[in-house]
Amino acid sequence: MSNFTQKNAEVSAASDRQIWSLPNKAKSLSVSLLSLFLFLVPVPYNGQWTIAIGIIAEWIQVWFAEQLPTFMTVILLLSAAVTLIIKSSTTQKSQWLDRYPFIQELFDVGWSWAVLRIIGATFAVLTLFEVGPEFLWSSATGGTVLYDLVPVLTTWFLIAGFFMPLLLRFGLMEFIGTMLRSLMRPMFKLPGRSSIDATASWMASGTVGVLITTQQYESGYYTKREAAVIATNFSVASIAFSLVVLNTIGMGHMFLQFYITIIVAGVIAAIICPRIPPLSRKREEYYEPIGKQISEEVPENTSRLHWAVEKSLTKASEVRSVGSILKQGSQNVLDIWLGLIPLVMGLGTIALIVAEYTPVFNYLSFPLVPILEWAQIPEATEAAPAMIVGFADMFLPAVVGSGIESELTRFVIAVLSLTQLVYMSEVGILLIRSRIPINILDLAIVFIQRTIITLPIIITMAHLFFF
Repeated sequence: MSNFTQKNAEVSAASDRQIWSLPNKAKSLSVSLLSLFLFLVPVPYNGQWTIAIGIIAEWIQVWFAEQLPTFMTVILLLSAAVTLIIKSSTTQKSQWLDRYPFIQELFDVGWSWAVLRIIGATFAVLTLFEVGPEFLWSSATGGTVLYDLVPVLTTWFLIAGFFMPLLLRFGLMEFIGTMLRSLMRPMFKLPGRSSIDATASWMASGTVGVLITTQQYESGYYTKREAAVIATNFSVASIAFSLVVLNTIGMGHMFLQFYITIIVAGVIAAIICPRIPPLSRKREEYYEPIGKQISEEVPENTSRLHWAVEKSLTKASEVRSVGSILKQGSQNVLDIWLGLIPLVMGLGTIALIVAEYTPVFNYLSFPLVPILEWAQIPEATEAAPAMIVGFADMFLPAVVGSGIESELTRFVIAVLSLTQLVYMSEVGILLIRSRIPINILDLAIVFIQRTIITLPIIITMAHLFFF
């Protein structure tokens, strides 16, 4: 054996000893169990099921309820101001900025994004002080975004973003991905680790699921197609939010039938949508600066469980310090607060203005009316806009449909709103801003596809329940 070969063998043996060492096993197991509890284990709280990070986020939201709108308005102004300063900086300042890649990536954005940040900050100020045209800051538009949506996103992403490295960097994704690959790959054409995204959405929120997906894509664990599929088909609404929608529309007594219908329609849509354009045409390529980092295939003569454990321990062994975890968590939060929430404030308000003050969604829903009438859905004319307006925001269909008398119709509206999944006020903006190759046209097409696929299923099951 040559000295070079012997040295490589010694390095490999030392690496194996470090991976399978007791401290590394303890680190991987303890942190994985903690992140499992934080993100995926359902916990009863205030009469509903949620997860630990949701409870913490709600505590913060309650404690700082009065301060959060003002605080986030300041954050939005800071985001717009720093972006403008950096965009207009001199060459010397730009060279200084090169030494801080995170700050450069966060603020040195294209002019279209810079303008949206300015719009978001402007809407926040107008809403906070209730100045300017009322349609901008009313309780149905800017007021909904600043006082209802932004505080929830601020607290949820504070906790989820800060603790996200625990979920992603200590082997839990590798373990579950390897164990579930044989289920997820043939059914949904996805890696096994995508089951984590779906579960986190189900128990937490769709936006948390999208956040996990974008980080996994940018880390080389999903291809462009896989990331687009997961983000648009597995970012399901949480059980807690589903209950809110159901109670708003006056159907709280039918939760079991309601959620069974969501699961059946959602699974069928998740099987079909990845197999048709535009999602099927997304490239099977990994994020170029990182390349492929995933390996869920089990080698020959190795058990699936052993390989899953080895992959998880290998991932955990890459974590060298607590500081790197704290740094990544803090950067996650800053990226969302300064980069995403200004867009939510700007585009979310615009979407609600279009939904509330223009007949756009009424016109778009006209083709649905004869279909609903043929399917024997009562009050079809009133119900049709509620089935389209969800593209602006997931909660709007419940608001629009709450005045409809027919329980069957309200049931269909509520279920459909939670199976369409693609809505611009949160998920859409998060995806457009991410590096996942998906645009607003793709999102609109997927929204229509999911509506076409799930609506007949929902109507059929509704007729069975209300027979």
